Amino acid sequence: MSYKVTIRDIRQITHDVKQFKVDKPDGFEFIPGQATEVSIDKPEWRDEKRPFTFTSLNGEPDLEFTIKIYDDHEGVTNELDTLNVGDQLIIREPWGTIQYKGPGVFLAGGAGVTPFIAILRRLAREEDIEGNKLIFSNKTDKDIILEEEFEAMLGDDFINVITDEPTDRHIFLDGFIDKEFLEEQIDDVDQPFYVCGPMAFNDAIIEYLRELGADPDALVFEE
Repeated sequence: MSYKVTIRDIRQITHDVKQFKVDKPDGFEFIPGQATEVSIDKPEWRDEKRPFTFTSLNGEPDLEFTIKIYDDHEGVTNELDTLNVGDQLIIREPWGTIQYKGPGVFLAGGAGVTPFIAILRRLAREEDIEGNKLIFSNKTDKDIILEEEFEAMLGDDFINVITDEPTDRHIFLDGFIDKEFLEEQIDDVDQPFYVCGPMAFNDAIIEYLRELGADPDALVFEE
């Protein structure tokens, strides 16, 4: 089933990330961490479906998407960047395998943090966020999505890793998160690990976690 929804609000979150709020169809619900296929309600774009994660919560009046804009090619996100309040999108039924299974470590690369936003917001609202940690990898400081909100929710359990330029604000790892860094940050491998980012990031992190002794059944990622 598909639904036409109207854009109610657009906000610039970082230099290349926008937050879109759209009206919510009656009775529409999702599990935090899930996504939907989205297309733009224009003749030439309706069949161009892309997966985007819900970053709002079910109790809120609107649906929210936090989307990285790729302006280096004429794709869906570049077209989204041209839309205005009042334009329409098409969404489908929710889907996805990233769901909360208990306190653990969230490992995100760039826009891969989006499935974790609703999960952590719900936990914070329910005052049940203790015991969770977010390790968030970005190329530069300016790429960090919702930095202040994550700091407010997680405090010292929000760890920023910057990989492409030296920084005096966050941890700098030249190029990537490695196994040694994870070993320093993780004091218990008997807990859930939530992993989301570019494919190379996912593959590397999951392999490191397995080598460190994490239970494969405790690794939560989009398959």
